[in-house]
Amino acid sequence: MSAKERVYACFTDGTFAGKTASEICKIMHIPYREKTRLEALLADLCEEGKIYQNEAGRYGTSEQLGFIKGILSGNERGFAFLIPDNKEAYQKDFFIPKKSLRGALHGDVVLAEQVYSESNDEARVVQILQRGYETIVGTFRKDRRAGYLTPDERKYSSDIYIPLADCSRIKSGVKAVAKITSYPYGKSPGGEIIEVLGDEDDFFAAELSIIRSYRLHENFPEAVEKEAEKQQRRGITASDIAARRDFRDKTIVTIDGEDTRDIDDAISLEKDGEDYLLGVHIADVTHYVAFNSLLDKEAFDRGTSAYFPDRVLPMLPRALSNGICSLNEGEDRLTLSCLMRIDKKGTVKDSEIVEGIIRSAKKMTYTEVTKILEKDEETCAKNAFITDTVALFAELTEILQTKRKQKGAITLDIKEAKILFDEKKQEIVIPDYKRPFSYEIIEAFMVLANETVASYMAAIEAPFIYRIHEKPIEEKAVAFRAFAATLGMTVRFRADEVKPYDYQKILEAAKDMPSFPVLNRVMLRSMQKARYSPDNLGHFGLASDCYCHFTSPIRRYPDLCIHRIIKEILHGKYDEATEKYSDFVQRAATQSSDRERRAADAERDVDDLYKTMYMSEHIGEVTEAIISGVTSFGLFAELPNTIEGFIPIESLYGEFAFDAERLRLVGRTETYTLGERLKIKVADVDFYRRRTQFRLLQKIGNTPTVYENNE
Repeated sequence: MSAKERVYACFTDGTFAGKTASEICKIMHIPYREKTRLEALLADLCEEGKIYQNEAGRYGTSEQLGFIKGILSGNERGFAFLIPDNKEAYQKDFFIPKKSLRGALHGDVVLAEQVYSESNDEARVVQILQRGYETIVGTFRKDRRAGYLTPDERKYSSDIYIPLADCSRIKSGVKAVAKITSYPYGKSPGGEIIEVLGDEDDFFAAELSIIRSYRLHENFPEAVEKEAEKQQRRGITASDIAARRDFRDKTIVTIDGEDTRDIDDAISLEKDGEDYLLGVHIADVTHYVAFNSLLDKEAFDRGTSAYFPDRVLPMLPRALSNGICSLNEGEDRLTLSCLMRIDKKGTVKDSEIVEGIIRSAKKMTYTEVTKILEKDEETCAKNAFITDTVALFAELTEILQTKRKQKGAITLDIKEAKILFDEKKQEIVIPDYKRPFSYEIIEAFMVLANETVASYMAAIEAPFIYRIHEKPIEEKAVAFRAFAATLGMTVRFRADEVKPYDYQKILEAAKDMPSFPVLNRVMLRSMQKARYSPDNLGHFGLASDCYCHFTSPIRRYPDLCIHRIIKEILHGKYDEATEKYSDFVQRAATQSSDRERRAADAERDVDDLYKTMYMSEHIGEVTEAIISGVTSFGLFAELPNTIEGFIPIESLYGEFAFDAERLRLVGRTETYTLGERLKIKVADVDFYRRRTQFRLLQKIGNTPTVYENNE
C-alpha cells in the first residue's frame, strides 16, 4: 500500500477526520520538516475529490466535514442560492455571495460549507462537482477584441467569451447557441457558437431560443431517421397478423383535434344486453421500436413529445409517429388493445389485454363528435354509420363520470389558453375556449383503460411504471384550507389526512361563487405534481388506487416501456420480463418525470411568448379581468381567454400592505382580493420577461374610480 493510500485509509476509518495537517503529523509521528510531503499527499487526495479541506484548514470526506451537496440557483446580480439535495436535513436554501462562489455558476452541482453568521443561512462553495450547462442560448455581440454571448437565462450571470477568430463571420445582434469549452478561474467561461437562430428581434428566433434553452431539438440523428424509415418500409406482414386478434370487422374510430397527425388511440363500443363492451386500441409501437435499439435510446433521451403553437417536436421520427404507428383512417395498424366489459353502473366486470390489428373506419374530430351529439343534420348525414355509436360513447361517458365522482375524483375547472397560429396569415389567435364534451369522451375511456391495465399489472406484481399523484403535503393543505375559509367557506378536512373527496366537496360548494376559477387554481397549487414511479402509490386527483400511462406510446416513453413488459407477459415470459426490466423501470420513471417537466416548462414559456406577442396588438384596449394572483409587489389579473397581466403595486392609488395569509392587498379605503372583477386597460408588454402589464381602471361593482391619468 502506497503512502497516499495509507493516508486515505485513515480518513475512511475516521482516524484523520476533521484533522489539520499539523494534527495528522503528530498522529503519524512525522517530523515537522517532513510536513510538506504530507501536505502534497493531502493536496493530491483533494485534487482527486476523495477528501476536502474546509475554511479552518481541516481535512476529511464531505460527510465528515459536514459539506452540503446541492444545485446553485443564480441571480443576475452575481450571487446565488444553494438548494440542498437533502431536504430533510436542510429545510432552507443557503445564500452564497459572489466572492464565495469560486467560479461556480447557475445550475452547477456543488459541495458547499456553511458559514456561521448571525442568520446561519450563508455558505461558500468548496468544490464544483458538475457543470449545469454544456450549451447555452443568448444574444451574440462582438467588438474589435472578441465576441460575447449574453445568456437569455438571467440567473446565469456571466457572458460567454468567444475568440474573435471563431466568430468573425457571425454578425452582431443575433440569437445563438454557444457550446461552453472552458472555465478559466476568475474569468468568463469560454465557448464557441454552434448554431445561429436568427436576429434578436425576430419572433421565431425568440421562440427557437426558448426551445434550445431546454435542450430540445426538431431533428433526429441521421442513423435514427434511417432506422425509422426501415421500420416503416417493414410495414405489416402475414406473420405479424397471424398471432393477433383481428378487429378489422369492428367499427373502430379515432377522435382527435383537426390538426392531429400522430394518432395513437382508437375506440370501439357496443352493447351486450345491459353491458358495454369497450375496446381501447393503442398503437403497438414496440413492434417497430425494439428495446435498447437506436430508436429506443433516442426515445428514452427525449422522454416525451413537446407541443408548441406552430410545431411539434416528436419523441419518435415522423416515419413512425405520423406513419406506420399512427392509427390512420382506412389503414391496417397493429395495436395493443384493452377490452373491457362494463356494467350499467360503470364497473369493469371483466377485461382482457390482447395484441390486435385494426382498421380505423373514421378519423373523427372533437368538432364533428360535438355536432353529432347536438344533432347537426349535415354532420349526422355525413356520418350516418357512426351516429348511434357516438350516442353510445356519450351514454357510457356520463356513467363513468358519475362513478368517478362518487369515488371522489377531483375535476378542476381550469381554462387553458388555446393558442392558434395561422401560418398563411402569420397571425396568432387566442379565442375564449371551452373544452368540448367530446374531449371528455376520450378522456374517460383512456383513464379507464389506464386504470384497468395498471390494476392487472399490480395484481401479478410485475415490474412496471405507474403514474402516481401523492396527496398534498400537510403545509400546503393547511394553506389551502385557510384560503378557502377566507372565502367564507366551512372547511373541516384534516390537513395531514386529506382525501380526494374533501377537495371535491369544496369545489362543489364553491361552483356558483365568483371566486370559483381562482379557487381551482389555488387548489391545483396546493397539490403535488404527478410523476412516474415503479411503486404504486395511487393517484390522488383521480381518486384511483392504481393508475398508469398506457394509451400514448407514440409520444410518451413510459407507455412505450410498459407495452414491452405487458407483451412479454402475454407471451408467457414473466420471469424474463422481471429480469430484464426490474432495474430499468426505476431509471425510466426518473428520466421520464424529468423530461416531462422539461417539456412542460418549455411549452409554458413558448406559450407566454405567443401571449405577449398577441397582447402587443391590443395595447390600449379596455376590458374586464379577474384577480388571479396577489403578491407584495402587485396584482395578477386574468382575461376571459386565460391571458394573465400584471398590475404593479406602485400603479395603484394609495398605499397597500400585503396580507399573505388571506392573499390580498389592504389599503386605507380599498382592498384587493383573489377572485374580484376589475376593469383594466392593456398598458404595455415586456418581451424580455414575456409579461403583459395592465393598468387598473376600477373594481367592478364598486363606485367607479378611475386611477388613470389620461394625458
